[in-house]
Amino acid sequence: MKLNINNETSRLRAVVLGTAKSNGPAPTIEEAYDPKSIEHIKAGTYPTEEDMTAEMAAVASVLKKYDVKVYRPEVISDYNQIFARDIAVVIEDKFIKANILPDREKEIKAIQYVIDEIDPKKVFKAPSEDIHFEGGDIMIHNDYIFIGTYKGEDYSDCIVARTNMKGVDYIKGLFPHKKVIEFDLNKSMTDPRSNALHLDCCFQPVGVNKAIIHKEGFRNPKDYEFLVDLFGMENLFHIDKNEMYSMCSNIFSIAEDVVISEQNFKRLNAWLSKNGIKVEEVPYAEIAKQEGLLRCSTMPLIRD
Repeated sequence: MKLNINNETSRLRAVVLGTAKSNGPAPTIEEAYDPKSIEHIKAGTYPTEEDMTAEMAAVASVLKKYDVKVYRPEVISDYNQIFARDIAVVIEDKFIKANILPDREKEIKAIQYVIDEIDPKKVFKAPSEDIHFEGGDIMIHNDYIFIGTYKGEDYSDCIVARTNMKGVDYIKGLFPHKKVIEFDLNKSMTDPRSNALHLDCCFQPVGVNKAIIHKEGFRNPKDYEFLVDLFGMENLFHIDKNEMYSMCSNIFSIAEDVVISEQNFKRLNAWLSKNGIKVEEVPYAEIAKQEGLLRCSTMPLIRD
């Protein structure tokens, strides 16, 4: 397999889509990784395997409609394998394994059959366990690589901080010809409306020159201002805290003019349609209860 990813929106040809099969029982509060999951565990509204499997089947159906090659992880019993984006990232023709939370290391093994199709010289893994990054924090935008991070002094105690500056520097080292820009994100262990778990929870390019953005997701106003200058205010769709909570910035592009979006994102979907982007609407609100959505559960391998 010849990998090719240079941005978030070119025509998709191959992707890994996670699976909700044999997802296991709802976690305990102590086992949860994010405040939104904890909120639903406490409320008794944590999503069921049946509902999440149906939602992912809807996405698989849309991808099939557009003739995208879809790889699924091998199913591990009683194990959450929905968020394929976290475990690796493809940039250009390189497959880079992420250093993720130790409890999730089995996930990469479940797609080993995919990795076996890639030239071993194009497969990378960070050489040290203190180099942290996850795919949800990394976005390729042509000449740029955008990376979400957290620069707070409490990084080591903050389980919702997944990418550190050592991770940023590692990616910079692999792609010296790219402009690598890091963004310091707001994190909260207690309030899901104030927690940008990954960069794609508060920002994502869409179409040719547009993006979805949540201004309050950025700790440093200059990071937000950089994106305004780069894209132009008129090309940005601003979402509020409740829309970020619903994961409005976490849709997924099949092409510059086609996206998969959650069916309840009425305001966003209308804006996308108005700007000439076809919206394939799917139900995904149950999976969203785990603070992840469509981008989180897909890992692109090949785009035109």
